[in-house]
Amino acid sequence: MQVRAITSRDNPLLLRLRKLGADQIIDYNTVRFEDVVEPVDIVLDTLGGEIQQRSWMTLKPGGILISIASPPSAEIAKAKGVRQAFVFIQPNAEQLAEIAKLVDAEKLKVIVETILPLSDATRGQELSEHGHTRGKIVLRVI
Repeated sequence: MQVRAITSRDNPLLLRLRKLGADQIIDYNTVRFEDVVEPVDIVLDTLGGEIQQRSWMTLKPGGILISIASPPSAEIAKAKGVRQAFVFIQPNAEQLAEIAKLVDAEKLKVIVETILPLSDATRGQELSEHGHTRGKIVLRVI
């Protein structure tokens, strides 16, 4: 199975993508990925918008576009003979405690982009909405 990562060249996690198993990395800022990627079974969309719209063209018949950014169009999926899914998770206390254990055991690494005081929550939201953060935005509540 081939794994292709579509990302920007300035992504500080670029080297990590190779370690996670990406066979091919394509910079969506310099290459129209839909013109160079052979049809794939699964697209994992984390950006939505134009990138999601262009991603439809990369799917094999019967493939699936899964997004965590915005719900993919059921109409487009049907017209292209593919499936779509929107994944939105609301964690609960039990799940968060389990994640904390994984972090403490160093089995899960959290990448922090920036730490802001709670008074800068608006700035944190703006950073998140631009979609160019490479890690978590943490608000310090002290």
